[in-house]
Amino acid sequence: MKFVPYWLDSITSVSSTSLSAFPAKADVVIVGGGFTGLSAARTLAKAGKSVVVLEADQIACHASGRNGGHVNNGTAGNFQAMVGKYGLEQAVALYHFFDDAVDTVENIVTTDKIACDFRRCGKLKVAWTHQHLANLRADQEAVKQYADPETDLLDREAVTAEIGGSTTFEGGILYRKSAQMHVGRFGYALAAQAMKAGAQIFENTPMMGLRRVGNVFEVSSSAGVIQAKNVLLATGTSRKAPNWFRRRIMPVGSFIVATAPMPEDLFARILPGRRNVVTTRNIHNYFRTTEDRRLIFGGRANFSQSSEKSDIKSGQILHTALTEIYPELASTDIDYCWGGNVDMSVDRLPHAGEWNGVTYAMGLSGHGVQMSVHLGQLLGRKLAGEYVNIPVWNQPWSPIPAYGIAAHFMPVVGAYFRAKDRYF
Repeated sequence: MKFVPYWLDSITSVSSTSLSAFPAKADVVIVGGGFTGLSAARTLAKAGKSVVVLEADQIACHASGRNGGHVNNGTAGNFQAMVGKYGLEQAVALYHFFDDAVDTVENIVTTDKIACDFRRCGKLKVAWTHQHLANLRADQEAVKQYADPETDLLDREAVTAEIGGSTTFEGGILYRKSAQMHVGRFGYALAAQAMKAGAQIFENTPMMGLRRVGNVFEVSSSAGVIQAKNVLLATGTSRKAPNWFRRRIMPVGSFIVATAPMPEDLFARILPGRRNVVTTRNIHNYFRTTEDRRLIFGGRANFSQSSEKSDIKSGQILHTALTEIYPELASTDIDYCWGGNVDMSVDRLPHAGEWNGVTYAMGLSGHGVQMSVHLGQLLGRKLAGEYVNIPVWNQPWSPIPAYGIAAHFMPVVGAYFRAKDRYF
């Protein structure tokens, strides 16, 4: 078993810019070489702007390369709850914002001819209990009426057929616009396209400091100091973001396993429609198949942050959950096990805006594959001087309650949710 992301173990690295070419000035400095930063860099470079990307490690090696490869539409939270909190018009706008994000990914894949197994497959949100199904039914009715007429409510029999014979779930919602892709190949192609357009990407070059000097920003890094007209913080709590941002993001570990390639007959029975699947358990799971006949299976296996020790423990928990749904996979080997931290906001919505003149995009809350690419493109256009409408721009962003000690209570929170899943 390899304790590395499947997506990053099976691609050829892109050569980043030599440190000897580190410039003294740029139009825009982007901090973070994940999908947000790379998408913004591609957009800005194509618009003729000089762009420098500072990545503390390797491109796409954190959340962008450590996810389940889902490119899903639909918001992270309950649509009816969003209507109650923000009003119908804003809730619909937010829902369509995620639809647009999937379209953006597809447009980039098509335009740049990226071979990343992108496929519009649809997403199943499946109910663990009768009560969960009742909640899904009510939410789907509202979604279908106001935001997405292409959704459908599936009964137990229909979900059983979709899941490949597993009778674990009571029913679910089918979101037809969702997609999937190989996120490693996509990320490295995105970087290659940004550099082809003129962006400079410096790996293993963390930002060390940031200050405003007159009309420009001065960004200190391990490679030197660079001045820029604009700075985009396209990072999360895994980087040296200012404390204002860290107080608004809770890093929550998400863990994933990838099976060994299956025999063709077994693979044909597992998810015959090859859709993305997410469950409604409090400690939920998400899964999908790959082009080389694997099952990628993930979830909040434990509530600690990702580390080698927690990844191993979580892999064992995920294997148990996997075989609960698919008993016939009990003897199938696990080839990969890895973890990563999801940057969660209190409202589970992405946030973008300006803080002290610095542009930012953070807190994507588990829906970052498509939204990071979309926000990066929108912010690139905005920083290039174009007017763009961003529904989450400078929206209120509450800090994490009891920030500083909240993370220590996450294992307790996890135990509570496991008990709810088991007994309620």
